[in-house]
Amino acid sequence: MGRSPRGPRTSAVLAAGVLTLAATACAPGSSAPPAPSPAKTAASAVRTDAGALGDVTLTVWDQEVRGGQAAQMKQLNAAFEAKYPNIRLKRVSRSFDDLNTTLRLALSGNEPPDVVEANNGRSSMGQFVKAGQLLPLDAYADRYGWKTRYPDSVLRYSRYSADGKVFGDGNLYGLPQVGEVVGVFYNRAKLTKLGLEPPKTWADFQAALEKAKAGGEVPMQLGNLDKWPAIHVFGTVQGRHVPADQISTLAFGRKGASWTTPENVKAVEELVGWVDKGYFEQGFNGQGYDPAWQAFGKGKGVFLIAGTWLLADLDKALGKDLGFMLPPGAAAGAPPVTTGGTGLPFAITAKSPHPDAAAAYIDFITNADAMKVLTSTGNLPVADTAQQTVQAGPQQDVFTAFGAATKENGLVPYLDYATPTFADTLGAALQDLLAKKATPKEFLDTLEKDYKTFAESNG
Repeated sequence: MGRSPRGPRTSAVLAAGVLTLAATACAPGSSAPPAPSPAKTAASAVRTDAGALGDVTLTVWDQEVRGGQAAQMKQLNAAFEAKYPNIRLKRVSRSFDDLNTTLRLALSGNEPPDVVEANNGRSSMGQFVKAGQLLPLDAYADRYGWKTRYPDSVLRYSRYSADGKVFGDGNLYGLPQVGEVVGVFYNRAKLTKLGLEPPKTWADFQAALEKAKAGGEVPMQLGNLDKWPAIHVFGTVQGRHVPADQISTLAFGRKGASWTTPENVKAVEELVGWVDKGYFEQGFNGQGYDPAWQAFGKGKGVFLIAGTWLLADLDKALGKDLGFMLPPGAAAGAPPVTTGGTGLPFAITAKSPHPDAAAAYIDFITNADAMKVLTSTGNLPVADTAQQTVQAGPQQDVFTAFGAATKENGLVPYLDYATPTFADTLGAALQDLLAKKATPKEFLDTLEKDYKTFAESNG
């Protein structure tokens, strides 16, 4: 979900320390006549000398609200304004959930923000593209060299056909700062106390959960009140049973796969088995995402399935006791398969009167120097990852894991990307499944109906 519920993200979540600089929570973009149509703007010549654009105020909406995320934005924004004193940034920083809620309304108005972080999925970016509310960035990508800076495997997460139907191909509508991978955080001290090593295989992982339960520990932290957090847990289990290419087909909402396969049934049954065995803390469906990972950071829980966006905060909380690994495969050394991709991309709204300044800003916060700032503030840069120097410990674990997953094409898309309604469908269905209000078959039938209806009608 980059978050999906990025997580996050697809990938990002509510957090303490929300920074709102020179703007109120409902501030619109700068007042100006409507911008040219996206097609005309993309085809016209663009200006890359930001210092020659005159006095400009850019309104930027982002969801970089937690410690390390907020720190990198504050540092990069200050550096941008120092380099271009003619451009003033009017920043509105919101949680992932709040941004999702308000962005649709803001983009449909006459004065939307200039730059926004838009969830990659069909329910957000796909709908914005379909409505003509985002500017295609291919002309800027050519001038700034973004297609060289970023591999196609990263840019595909921000590509749509002009009608919004095809996800993963077509025009470029955004540029991310961070890479994301969903993996397993673990408490080293608790593993040692239990006489365990970080698991090398999926069987070892299951055995570790059982031993943690027997040892009086919370085997795995999960807070699923927000509905989307369980998507990452399910995706992790699914990746142990379902071929990666089938997961990608499902997640991109394309024809050719099914949710009701025997492999998906096995994954769902295994996840429900974790509930039956008490691997999650009682009441997890009513606990928020933030309280769950914060509890893990305070030493409650042996494992936490989550995305790398939590690294800075958990590293600060647990220090040397924090470990991170990719979900282990059936055998030690098996090729990695895990949910991941990019953080929410920064996009330019179609009605922005300052697209050239907006593009210069996006270029600045994603260039090579910006990747160093991201590294220094505990984030995972999506570009130049291998060129960064980090100390041994949790951050190195994350960089190594992301490098391995991308090198071996082991990243599969966030499941909520599948259809415009799939985030809600999957999140609600998982709550019912984990609460035993739906059987595995009923759960998968619900997903299949949403997926098939969309895939068959989408051409």
